[in-house]
Amino acid sequence: VQLQASGGGLVQAGGSLRLSCIVSGKIFRFNRLGWYRQAPGKQRELVATITESDSTNYADSAKGRFTISRNGKNTVFLQMNSLKPEDTANYYCYAAGLVYEEYGSVVASGEDYWGKGTLVTVSS
Repeated sequence: VQLQASGGGLVQAGGSLRLSCIVSGKIFRFNRLGWYRQAPGKQRELVATITESDSTNYADSAKGRFTISRNGKNTVFLQMNSLKPEDTANYYCYAAGLVYEEYGSVVASGEDYWGKGTLVTVSS
């Protein structure tokens, strides 16, 4: 299983970006898909997650500005509006509780999966 995030870039404060993450492989079930971020010199922090039942969870900093959504079990999006300079960070795609096919067998994994970050830079 691999996660590939895209959509980062440079945007002015008040602007918008849409991040996408594709989870490779044949995914039957998942517990959570989501996004975390890590700014320079800071710890990685939760941005938003979504469950297979479409229950969402947002960091307080993201509420009202960011929206997480998904397309099936393989793609998760993060729509970010009203961006602020403090949103500048590497954004990491995340998946947990995956049930997937591997070499003809069904694997129920307890691992957390991470993609490589996509950099979001918000200028003031």
